[in-house]
Amino acid sequence: MGEIRLHEGELNVMELLWSNKVLAARDIAKIIKEYIGWEKNTTYTVIKRLINKGAIIREEPGFICKANVSKRKIQNIETQALLNQMYNGSISNFITAYLAEQKLSASDIAELKKIISKQPPQQARYR
Repeated sequence: MGEIRLHEGELNVMELLWSNKVLAARDIAKIIKEYIGWEKNTTYTVIKRLINKGAIIREEPGFICKANVSKRKIQNIETQALLNQMYNGSISNFITAYLAEQKLSASDIAELKKIISKQPPQQARYR
């Protein structure tokens, strides 16, 4: 399976599957109609697109849907895409820009220091 990119509408469906593990397409459509207002055909179109992308596995009988990709994997893919698009792929450029606009508490700063101290140093990469 290659890198799967999901748009916001697709993420709505995936969030349901990540929360519920397994849902029939008809139940996904009912929930999405209630909370987002999509008609059944729209939801089914999105489900079929997700199946084609490999994000969902469809099982019969009953058009049962299961996530075929973890939320963590999608978060990592989308985070890297954002870094590439907006910050030349640099996590330090992102963090610098983001933190310049934030008011961090002492506990936030302590937590960030703890996270950073647990990171093993990376070998320099030459291009």
